[in-house]
Order: sequence, then structure tokens, then C-alpha cells
Amino acid sequence: MHINNKDIHLILGSGGARGLAHIGVIHYLQNQGFNITQITGCSMGALIGGIYAAGKLDEYEKWVTRINRLDVLRFLDLTLESRKGFVKGDKIMEKLRDWVGDLKIESMPIPFSAVSTDILGQKEVWINRGDLVDAIRASISVPGVFTPLVKNNMVLVDGGILNPLPIPPQSVENNQITVAVSLSGRAIKEPFGKAPRPDKEEKQESPSNSAISQFLQNLQELFHLEKETDSDKRDPTDLSLTDIMMGMFNTMQDTLTRYQIAGTPPDILIEIPVNICESHDFHRGNELIPAGKYWAEKAIKEQIDFI
Repeated sequence: MHINNKDIHLILGSGGARGLAHIGVIHYLQNQGFNITQITGCSMGALIGGIYAAGKLDEYEKWVTRINRLDVLRFLDLTLESRKGFVKGDKIMEKLRDWVGDLKIESMPIPFSAVSTDILGQKEVWINRGDLVDAIRASISVPGVFTPLVKNNMVLVDGGILNPLPIPPQSVENNQITVAVSLSGRAIKEPFGKAPRPDKEEKQESPSNSAISQFLQNLQELFHLEKETDSDKRDPTDLSLTDIMMGMFNTMQDTLTRYQIAGTPPDILIEIPVNICESHDFHRGNELIPAGKYWAEKAIKEQIDFI
């Protein structure tokens, strides 16, 4: 494919912690002189895309590359009391609001849409106006995991239920290139490719935090988040309800993504291998961001011929 224009409509897909690779993709596109003139995101893609459109991606990247597994659990705000989901998500939303403030989507320099699902109306909801943090919250609320956002007589949950890679039939501006980043690429033996990987040692907890650490460890074991696992090696008789729910959700998203790509192919498709990490591995930003750069470079060089 040969192109002369570098204005792009960037589509960022759904996929949990794999979405940290979106940061690396954005960095690569910027370094190659692409001009991101519009962003549409679903779930984690909405979070990364919204933060970028608000001009706060550098701050988010510094934070996310410094956290460890216990930090992730603290910010997930786990609860056993809610019937709507075991992650309230209030703490991470408060952190997000600290970065972006009470920013309105329509006031941002880059047009942005977050894709959510109204489970009462049984329809997609594309949010391109109003409070940015609320829009992101609506898009990332995995049913049964995150408590949903109730607003304007709608119960808004993760957009990945209906459209995990929201590629429009054509860009709003005819001169835009549609670049879609799927987090449901086929599983491969080396999902990080040749991307540099840092040492995987995590920050050590101080003795004064031992009680908190033990409490969080108990929650990790309860929700089966205590270790990185290879899903292909899991004992099928030892799956928790959470494992089954997330497995069902991920399977549905991956299938819908393949249908979307086949039905509405983007100009350029960047695929992140689905087995690059577990959905909850938000502490692995130092590995996932360089991997996003690697897969973006590989896709761009294979699909267009001006670089």
C-alpha cells in the first residue's frame, strides 16, 4: 500500500492490560511523523486514547511503568459487597481525574469517541461529548467485574461486548488513514517479538506494609490474580468463576474483533498477540509498551511503502 498523507484516525481496541501496548503504538506513530487527527477507543483503548487526546499520556506512562502487582490491586478497589461487580473502580477513576480534571470531550484538541454498551437498551453507545472520565468509565466497565456507570437512564458497560474494535465504515474526513490496533492478534510463540524486555523484578514491600500486603495477597488468591499463568497450561478443573467469566468475555471479544476486521478492514491493521499477557497484568507496562512499538513498526513496514 502506498500513501502520501499521514493524517490518521486511530482506532484502539479492547483487551485489558494488553492495552498498555497502545502507548507504544502511539509513540511509534508519532516518531514516524503520523498526525493523529481523530481517536476512537473501546475499553482500555478508550482509556489510553482519551488520556492521549487530553495531552496526559506522558504522565500516565510514568505512573503505570512504576506500579507493581500490589499497586494494581489497591487501585482496583476490590469489594465483596457489591452485587454489580467486585471492582468498584473509584480509586483509579479518582487518579484519572487528578490527571485530566473535569475535561469535556468536545473541548479537546483531538476529536475523541469512547465506545460503550447500554445493557438496558441493548445497543452501542458512542460517547463523543460530555465528561471525559465518565466516558472512559462507561467504556471500561467489564460486566460482573467493574461496577457499571448509570447515567441518562442507561446502564453503561464495556463496549467490547458489542464492538471491541470500533472501525467506522470510513473515516469522518476522507483524507484520513484508518489505523486500527487490535489486541486480539493470534497467539504466537514469541508474543513480544524482538522488543526489549526489562528485568521483571518488582518493588519490594516495606515491613511496615506487611499487614496490608498479606490482606492483598489473600484477595489475589481469592480472585486468582496471584500469579502469571499460561492459559494453555491451566488445569480445567481448577478454574474459578472469575476465570470462567473473563475467559468467556475474552473469547467473545476476540471473535467479534475478527468479524469486524473482515467486514470493515482498516487501511492499516496493527495486531498485538492475544497471549502477550493476562487481562489483569497492568503492572507489566515496562514490557508491554516496547512490545507495542515493535508490533506497530512491523505492521507499518509490511503494509505501506513510504518508510
